[in-house]
Amino acid sequence: MTAGSRGDVAPYTGLGHGLARAGHEVTLVTHARFEPLAARSGLRFHPLPVDPRAELESSRGRGLHRSATGAGKLVRVVAMARALAGRMTDDLVAAARTSDALLIAASLGPLGHTIAEGLSLPSMGVHLQPLSPTREFAPPMLGVGSWGAVANRVAGAGVSLALEQVFAAAVPPLRTRLGLPRARTTAGLRARERQGWPVLHGFSPLVVARPHDWRAGLDVTGYWWPYDGQERLPSKLEEFLDAGPPPVFVGLGSATVPDPGRLGAEIVRALRAAGLRGVIQRGWAGLEASGDDLLTVDEVPHSLLFPRTAAVVHHAGAGTTAAGLRAGVPAVPVPIQFDEAFWAARLVGLGVAPRALPLRRLTADTLAAALGEAIRDRGYGQRARELGERIRDEDGVTPVVDAVNRLAG
Repeated sequence: MTAGSRGDVAPYTGLGHGLARAGHEVTLVTHARFEPLAARSGLRFHPLPVDPRAELESSRGRGLHRSATGAGKLVRVVAMARALAGRMTDDLVAAARTSDALLIAASLGPLGHTIAEGLSLPSMGVHLQPLSPTREFAPPMLGVGSWGAVANRVAGAGVSLALEQVFAAAVPPLRTRLGLPRARTTAGLRARERQGWPVLHGFSPLVVARPHDWRAGLDVTGYWWPYDGQERLPSKLEEFLDAGPPPVFVGLGSATVPDPGRLGAEIVRALRAAGLRGVIQRGWAGLEASGDDLLTVDEVPHSLLFPRTAAVVHHAGAGTTAAGLRAGVPAVPVPIQFDEAFWAARLVGLGVAPRALPLRRLTADTLAAALGEAIRDRGYGQRARELGERIRDEDGVTPVVDAVNRLAG
């Protein structure tokens, strides 16, 4: 069960495919617009009614860009998501009634916990970000590095409470509907936390090591890669790649931006100033570029495209960050909101990106300079290749298969 943008869904297609290969019947429960992802990976599908792209493009979604701080954006997204949570409850319950165990993404945590409790189903968390409080870093959703050990831990607990407020209105009637006693929104979740409810995290320990102060049962498995199956790159893209030196990929995934036309023009000027060809992914931001040295594409498998690029410029979402690391190419992260600044800082800390360029500070000059450094300083490419080799050797799926087998047993 997962909700959110494409980056909150695609990794579970690979995880689900791995579980299916291990003999399990897997249903992906998420927004209806992502049904093709489930079909491609051979998974069953149960749709949720909310369209995340439509919500981000609404006046309420566009309002996220009016907040300059991570805390401000968090307040706005909590308010937006709270208004939507109840619309998904009926379909989550219906999907759970035909299941033997629930794997719950962080985005649906309190609802999933309540449903598992009410239907007496075994469950576990499958998270894409390190959300449990720790002294080692500040909450990723706030987009800051560290405030010190005590403040990091306190802030982590505070963010967890804030995110649970998303479901404050939806959980009490759901508990009544499932015959559960009245409880505070967080009561069931915190009880399970104390009992060691298992949560597996789908990112590499080479990128974020498991915090030393996490309790037992919170584990880091390695990445869960989107299932690409027998996909190929479009012929037009293949021709472009073959026609010259490796281009730079530029894409912002499922992020939206206030002024796509202005941003696209800045990107084009940056690439041409740096003397680089570019593949521009349209994405939800609606980026466009044209010319013999540029190609605009829609969704393409990052696993096939990124290894053939000179560098990747992206919003530093968890999934795109992972794809760039797997490909072994340097990056220029352009974080926009939520956990993206956290992943951008990790890329810089790992030595595979020269610096982060937050969207508000991106210009043609700053992007051209960062790209020139990332590509022409061979250290970035060498470190990216070495890290990519190690990440490709990891197996993030098998620990989840083993955990599910224990649940089923």
